[in-house]
Amino acid sequence: MSTTSKASQRIAALLDDNSFVEIGALVTARATDFNMKPNETPSDGCITGYGVINGKPVYVYSQDASVMNGTIGEMHARKITNLYDLAMKTGSPVIGLLDCAGLRLQEATDALNAFGAIYQKQVMASGVIPQISAVLGNCGGGLALFPTLTDFTFMEEKSARLFVNAPNALDGNVITKCDSSCADFQSKECGIVDVVADEASVLSKIRELIAFLPSNNNDGSDLVECTDDLNRVNAELANCVGDTSVALSILADNNDFFEVKADYAKDMVTGFLKLDGVTVGAVANRSEICDEDGKVTEKMDAVLSVEGCEKAADFVSFCDAFSIPVLTLTNVGGYQANLNSEKGIAKAAARLTYAFANANVPKVNVVIGKAIGTAAVVMNSKAIGADITIAWHGVQIGTMEGKLAAKIMYDGQGADVINEKAAEYEALQLGAQNAARRGYVDQIIMAGDTRKYVIGAFEMLFTKSEDRPAKKHGTV
Repeated sequence: MSTTSKASQRIAALLDDNSFVEIGALVTARATDFNMKPNETPSDGCITGYGVINGKPVYVYSQDASVMNGTIGEMHARKITNLYDLAMKTGSPVIGLLDCAGLRLQEATDALNAFGAIYQKQVMASGVIPQISAVLGNCGGGLALFPTLTDFTFMEEKSARLFVNAPNALDGNVITKCDSSCADFQSKECGIVDVVADEASVLSKIRELIAFLPSNNNDGSDLVECTDDLNRVNAELANCVGDTSVALSILADNNDFFEVKADYAKDMVTGFLKLDGVTVGAVANRSEICDEDGKVTEKMDAVLSVEGCEKAADFVSFCDAFSIPVLTLTNVGGYQANLNSEKGIAKAAARLTYAFANANVPKVNVVIGKAIGTAAVVMNSKAIGADITIAWHGVQIGTMEGKLAAKIMYDGQGADVINEKAAEYEALQLGAQNAARRGYVDQIIMAGDTRKYVIGAFEMLFTKSEDRPAKKHGTV
């Protein structure tokens, strides 16, 4: 492998020192049309091989933009598909470092077929081995499907570009008006990109993510030795009902929480943490965003949004495919109510319901604030398959808030009656004790004790086995 190209330098920075073994270094293009010569395409613009990240085997390909602008042709694609075949045989993740001008026009239908061959391998690998993409340069046209067919996508923050149609090709738009190809747009508006950072940090973050993931769907949740106190009490958790990304960081072993898609659908938090050394996927409602000093910088309604449901559904499906247990922190009072949301909220909420109900991994739900109405049912409730449901003291669980229920039941009566009946309704119907009496809540705890109870629940569920009806696949 050439040590001077940017493609090779990226591989060296990503993998453990001196661990990379290149495959197919002598491959060159076969096409000779339009003055193309084999000796002009070293490695055919793509370096492929294998190595380790913190001792865990991975396969990696890195596109070389210095060779034909990194364009994809027949042999370029064959190297990537061969890499996928090896990764599938050995059960190891694939990491793609993307920097490419797209389809190689000189190779015409050979190049077109090459794209399809890679798509096919990505689809076959989905749910079998983790797939990670990093957009470090151009990634346009049909190449934009590469990262969206993988499980996690990282993107360099300044010069990387991800698009199907270039910004200037969109009706009524120019790049100076809206750069739809930039990392900011793709992470915040599209929800395609999980992590945005400078190139060095992107490669470092991929190493961090790999530490949480199993190598394949037969390995089960990744397990390491825990050096943290399993019974650690954190009284400050009671103040984290709003910003659950902070709560999950506090709960995690050594306070290490890896959030994905942090810039998209901020009302829903998704990410990975270790609990007693075992990787757990976390999904949590969020109604506040706090800065590093704990000051609230943004407030949101405690509701389910279209984007939040879709983000969570995709994440839960990934966890289920790779046997990663799921923890939810629930604080939700309904569905987002506006005309734009109404176009998709029913379908999105159904997708999230399906994801939770369909997942047969260990599932623990902690109600930390409100669990009101059918939106609470969607959030990993016992009704749709949560194995253990825990509630903090003082939370509300029920069909609707007391004031609204009283207005409906005592319509036309005075404010004094409404207020009196609202208080009575909340006392009788919304307390966690009421839900616990009916078996919908298993434990009521103090917020500070959450870590030990959640760890205990997952340890009890470690050997969980649950069958599903025989079918090819669901249709939701």
